[in-house]
Amino acid sequence: MANIKPFRAVKPTRDKVSLVASRSYQSYTQAEREGRLNYNPFSFLHIVNPGYKYAKEISGEARYQLVKNRYLEFKEDDVFKQDKKPSFYIYKIVDRDHQTFNGIVAAASVEDYQNDVIKKHEDTIASREIVFKDYLKTVGFNAEPVLLTYPDNNAISNVITEIQKERAEFEFTTTYRDTHYLWQIDNEAHIKIISEAFASMNTLYIADGHHRSSSSHLLCEDLKAENKNHNGDETYNYFMSFLIPESELQIHEFNRLVKDLNGLTKEEFLIKLDTTYRIENRGIMPYKPSKPHHFSMYLDGEFYSLYLRKTSYKFGTSLDELDAQLLYQTILKPILEIEDLRHDKRIDYLSGKKDIVNLKSKIDSGEFKVGFGMIPATIEQMKRIADDGLKMPPKSTYIEPKLRSGVTIYEF
Repeated sequence: MANIKPFRAVKPTRDKVSLVASRSYQSYTQAEREGRLNYNPFSFLHIVNPGYKYAKEISGEARYQLVKNRYLEFKEDDVFKQDKKPSFYIYKIVDRDHQTFNGIVAAASVEDYQNDVIKKHEDTIASREIVFKDYLKTVGFNAEPVLLTYPDNNAISNVITEIQKERAEFEFTTTYRDTHYLWQIDNEAHIKIISEAFASMNTLYIADGHHRSSSSHLLCEDLKAENKNHNGDETYNYFMSFLIPESELQIHEFNRLVKDLNGLTKEEFLIKLDTTYRIENRGIMPYKPSKPHHFSMYLDGEFYSLYLRKTSYKFGTSLDELDAQLLYQTILKPILEIEDLRHDKRIDYLSGKKDIVNLKSKIDSGEFKVGFGMIPATIEQMKRIADDGLKMPPKSTYIEPKLRSGVTIYEF
């Protein structure tokens, strides 16, 4: 039974939301960041990069405190205002390809995360969890929801459809040509329907935001230990989430780029691949795989197709069926000797949203030696791996939608 609660969001005013909303800090180029910071005084980037006004890189606790200061300034200047009633929020995105995403912004339970009602499919890095936990503890808010997915539900869908007949509180289009909408749900009858619908679900799945949810769990443990009057209702017992039905979740692949052939010549490398894969040279025309357990490879100006020899690999678990794991077990680890997919500097990842020509250009430039393409994982694979308590390799999925920071903020 999933415990999903309404909360009192802090939001930009309607006239400033398009100026406040920002992508994740890392997704901007330096030139893009500087442009927004120089010419848009309302950008949420001013909060997450508070040292910019001092022309100084600031890190650690000093940065966290300045983030809090900038955030409080936005509240004091009435750029942000907090809703008076606990609410759910319908968030809709229509992207430039006319794909539509509809979901509910709400508070999800840390206890559900602990008890595996909210299931995970990725490993987290302890040091990153602690850093983000300390950040949250100082700033006192979270502006990026964890993306959770749930089985399609008629009751929730009907409420969303009904509410969306009204004018959205927010409607703005980004320079990416994505249009974002937000509706507030503070009607008790609608809140009850949504809460009860989620309470009928045995499991939710993290689609994106494993470190954010884990850090929220650590934060809850810290604050619970410090609060002699802890009763379980405090806001730190929950974390902001965006809940989207499984049918609207989009999963893209991450293609792999490797800087060298581990000392092998091209011919030696192909001979080693031949043990596990049937190899066909596809020439100079871009090639993408179309089936599970088949890969494309770009090497030395040519594309290849790699077809797994069925007798050469045994599928023992749900994780073994995942193409990202298969590539690691059959090529990256045994042939190229890449053990640590998170930290090895020889490997990099390219979102499958980008054309295969992007992979080709990175190799043609000499930055990388070989690239591998695959098809996306499915929602069913992700759920099976989570249900089995297994963990995908890093960068196994590129998940959409991507929400903007600063549209709804959760305080604790």
